[in-house]
Amino acid sequence: MELPNDPMILFSFVNTKLRDNYPSLDDLCEDLHLNKETLLKKLAAAGFEYNPSQNKFW
Repeated sequence: MELPNDPMILFSFVNTKLRDNYPSLDDLCEDLHLNKETLLKKLAAAGFEYNPSQNKFW
């Protein structure tokens, strides 16, 4: 799956998927065949951090 390039759209896309379909970031990455570390780095570069207890980026 190709992810949005814009960091704000990516942030919104991933959080929506996490909220609606996946109990964890690991599950999302596995199902969508995404590299978790790459995703974390892209969002960290835009100032977002994953919170596993809330299952969302902020």
